Amino acid sequence: MPGVNTSSLTPRYFILNGIPELEAAHIWISLPFFIMYLIAVTGNCGLIYLISHEEALHRPMYYFLAMLSATDISGCNTIVPSMLCIFWFSLKEIDFNACLVQMFFIHMLTGMESGVLMLMALDRYVAICYPLRYTTILTNTMITKIGLAALVRSVLLMVPFAFLIKRLPYCRGNLIQHTYCDHMAVAKLSCGNIKINAIYGLIIAIFIGGFDIFCISMSYAMIINAVVKLSSADARHKAFSTCTSHICAIVITYVPAFFNFFTHRFGRTTIPHHIHIIIANLYLLLPPTLNPIVYGVKTKQIREGMIKLFARQKVV
Repeated sequence: MPGVNTSSLTPRYFILNGIPELEAAHIWISLPFFIMYLIAVTGNCGLIYLISHEEALHRPMYYFLAMLSATDISGCNTIVPSMLCIFWFSLKEIDFNACLVQMFFIHMLTGMESGVLMLMALDRYVAICYPLRYTTILTNTMITKIGLAALVRSVLLMVPFAFLIKRLPYCRGNLIQHTYCDHMAVAKLSCGNIKINAIYGLIIAIFIGGFDIFCISMSYAMIINAVVKLSSADARHKAFSTCTSHICAIVITYVPAFFNFFTHRFGRTTIPHHIHIIIANLYLLLPPTLNPIVYGVKTKQIREGMIKLFARQKVV
């Protein structure tokens, strides 16, 4: 087998095949992905710049949004450049260790995105249920600590993936039928026992996704309970309107994630493999692309901040 050290059965490199069965259409498929990438990077960089420069946006809600944007930018840059190299230049080789690094960052940043969405739900809970104590509870120090906690959680839980892949012997070739180094796509090239890989991946998905969704659900249950007790219809509408952007972000993130999760495990025989790969890419690219658009359209303070920023640029 080319590219394999036969003494240890560890590949020197893998071949990322892109989207199988659609190789002839790679150029055309790359165009929407490239456009999404440009929108994601431009929109999220713009949000971070706006939040850092507009004093009116120096509030906990927007600090969490900046964390989400930074996570989205990192996620896009982890997969899209190498994907475009496959589509445009047929540069499909990836070093074994580079593959492990890419795999770690993809899963770590996915976990981090889920964690930040959970923190944003807690932020909305504190803002609506304890408005007078909002800034005293969510101080800059507290935001930094819980943000770091979400990062550390994601890092610690995703590190074992690299070791689980590293320990396996590979004797089924080095061709990965994917656009990036997905954990199970790599593990399936092994002739060893990958049951631990599959079980650990399932446990992590349930633990992170299940725990975060539980916290988000509990936060919104208490928010709804607090809002319905408000006597004024205008106050209820105003309270709910502060949550719409975050609810949209949750839907944008978790619906593709669950769709990808269930089709990958239960739709193997009914859904073609190339559809699985396209879904897996959209699952990682849709949230970074749509989140800045949703927050830009739905959040009045961000719209006003953008107008002020452009007005200052024109004056200068």
